[in-house]
This record gives sequence, structure tokens and C-alpha cells, in this order.
Amino acid sequence: MDPELKLAEEELLGVLPMLPTRYSYRELTRITQGFSKHLGSGGFGSVYEGVLPDGRRVAVKNLEMMSQGQKEFLAEIATIGGISHVNIVNLYGFCLEKKHRLLVYEYMENGSLDKWLFCRGEQRRQVMSWETRYNVTLGTARGLAYLHEECPKPILHFDVKPQNILLDGNLDAKLADFGLAKLVARDQSSVMTAVRGTPGYIAPEWVSQSIVSKKCDVYSFGMMALELVSGRKNVELGMMGSSEDGYFPKWAAKKAREGKVADLIDRRLAMNGSADQNEAGADAVILEQVQTMVRVALSCIHEKPEMRPSMTMVCGMLEGTIALPTKIPAVSYTGRDKVSASGTVEVVQYSEIQGR
Repeated sequence: MDPELKLAEEELLGVLPMLPTRYSYRELTRITQGFSKHLGSGGFGSVYEGVLPDGRRVAVKNLEMMSQGQKEFLAEIATIGGISHVNIVNLYGFCLEKKHRLLVYEYMENGSLDKWLFCRGEQRRQVMSWETRYNVTLGTARGLAYLHEECPKPILHFDVKPQNILLDGNLDAKLADFGLAKLVARDQSSVMTAVRGTPGYIAPEWVSQSIVSKKCDVYSFGMMALELVSGRKNVELGMMGSSEDGYFPKWAAKKAREGKVADLIDRRLAMNGSADQNEAGADAVILEQVQTMVRVALSCIHEKPEMRPSMTMVCGMLEGTIALPTKIPAVSYTGRDKVSASGTVEVVQYSEIQGR
């Protein structure tokens, strides 16, 4: 490893407040029983199950030794190493030793949200109930609102998607994977960062104008919320750039305008249509919540970032304390989830527009 980069890492860790526990590589080898139980792999490395000496189960991420992995390592510690929220995964510790870069998280029994929404065949899980979907949406919104508005320095996640929403034993949602996250001073108008993210969740202004803000997280959240309603991916990657066919948000906006949000619900969630008053009442509650969730999601993916609500407003709308938008915005398919030619984006802070 580059000695200068290692020195820079140590210097950064030396000034970060409230660092989580620092482990040696030998300790983590013992905790994971030699990295024997593989939980999965991501863009930056592999994850293994382990047990701490106090009995807590953990997930240990072993980062690949590449420049991007080193950046993710520092981003994770700098952003979530010193914060705590019920809807954000806990970072218990880390290892920085020679070539090794590892992160130790709380173990999430029910894995990532995408496994519940999209997996078929052997990996298929039981159908997630509507109540759980709504709670996952609200929990994710609360986690993002905390990052944006309640941390000493606002934290922009930049990669909100079902794969990065983890579910605990009660199926409560926790935001994870802060490798692309950025800290932004409250009085800072802009900062530069490389364009990265996941196709289907990247805000259009990031791609077309190289401008990003908290509203990029809002956009990604809106796209994910629509997937929770439908149980399908918003964008069929094989069609991207060539067709609007299969682009769920556009169809969702059309159905919302027609007052037919029931057509958007995941078909695996059978509506009873029963004459029984209790069952009919339950269906009515679900339809009302679907209406709320779809309207909130569509407002979040508004083409103009300044017209999107803040995550605090999103929480209020989902909780029923803030009125829903009266207008349903137009939704267009750009087919342009790609990095801009400059390779950089500017982070700006938009003032909230209350009246819509």
C-alpha cells in the first residue's frame, strides 16, 4: 500500500471524534472463525458473519485493496462512526492494519430489502406484508431525515436503494453502506465529488448537470418507495436508453392521476375484496396508505430538485401530519444513468419550497 495514503488514513482517524472500537486483524480472524461464514459480496469487498466476545453477532466487511475501497473505508468511519439512530446500521468497529481494511457492523438477521422484493426461485423469501412495507418506507425516511437535518454536519448518502436497506429481526429498516456518503458543512454551498451511484436511482440533475444535493437522496428514496409498492424494479436495465417500456414510475403517475392506485400494488399482496366489514376496512386502510406512498414517492422524483420535499417533510406526509401534494408531477424517462463527461459533480443546498 502507498505509505503516504496509509499515513493520511491514520491522520484522519486521529482527528475523528467518537471513533468505534479498533480491532486487530488477528482479533477479527478469531471473531469470524477464520472468515468461514460468507454472507455475501458487494462492489467493494466481501462480508462475513462473526461473534464478538460479548456475544453480539456482527457482519464484518473485508474491503478490497483498491483506491475505491480505501475511500469507502474512510467514508464509512467518517460518516457513521460517531452517530447513532434506530434506522441507521451501527458501526461497532474497524481494522486498519498493514494491507487490511475491515469494518464491523451489527448483524441484521433478515438481510437486505432487495432480497424480499425481487428475488425469485431458491432465494425467494416470504411475501412482505403491506404493513411491513409501509414501516420500512417510514423507517428509511426517518433515517435519511436524521442524516440530512439532525447530524452536526449533514450527511448525504448518495446510494439509497433496496440493497442498502437492511432489516433486523423485527423487519425494521436500517440504512447501510455509506461508502459513497459525503459530509457537508451547514454553511457550505458546494463540494466536488466523483459521479457514482446505481442506475435507476440516480437523480437526473446529477447526470445531466453535474449538480447534486440532499435532493438526490430524496429522489433515490422516491424510486425505492415505488418499488416497495409494486414489488418490481422501476427500470429494466436491459431496456435502459432504448425504450420507456417497463418504466414503472411513468405508469404509476398515470394511474395516480386516474385514481387507480390499486393497479400499482404488488400482485403478491392479494386484496381481499371481501364483504366482511373487518376485511373490507383493512383493504381501505391499505389503499389509503398506497395512495399516500405513491403521491409521496412521485413528489420525491420530481424532475426539478427544488420541487422535491425534504426528508423531514416526507416523514410528516407518511405520518399524516403534513398534507400530501395536490398535484402529481409529470414523469419522464431519460435513459441517461451514466457518468457526466467531467467526472465530477457539484453539491449544492437548495432552499425548501413549501407551497406546491
